[in-house]
Amino acid sequence: MKLRPRHPGLLFAAGLLLALAHPASALEYRSTGRAALLYDAPSTAAGKVAIAGNGLPLEVVVETDAWIKVRDHSGRLAWVEKSALGGVRSVMVKNETSAVRQQPRAEAGIVFHAARGVLLTPTGEADAFGWLPVKHADGLVGWLPAHEVWGR
Repeated sequence: MKLRPRHPGLLFAAGLLLALAHPASALEYRSTGRAALLYDAPSTAAGKVAIAGNGLPLEVVVETDAWIKVRDHSGRLAWVEKSALGGVRSVMVKNETSAVRQQPRAEAGIVFHAARGVLLTPTGEADAFGWLPVKHADGLVGWLPAHEVWGR
């Protein structure tokens, strides 16, 4: 016997109201303030998964009093001690190479090229056209398309 709702439109409306009542939250990223061990459970007795270097951006998935479950740029989930996060906000270049430009325009002069995995410090938010202002550890500043970095 196949059950069918009496009022399918009512179910749709209820689902829509529920979705509006609980809007999707924006992704939150934090960077490590020091090199930190990543664990497979929220305990220093758990298995060690990896070492996250200083300044690595991590996506926050779950937060407890002392631990945060995070996702790294590769998609790996792990736990890190909350005290290890809180460094200067950074983003990681995800393209093979990205051109950081003098102005937020594709035809602007190139200040430098950043290879995949390079950490940059955002100096503001992305503009309406998707250009993110960044600073390299060497002090060079410029703009690159926000979709070319991970962790913002």
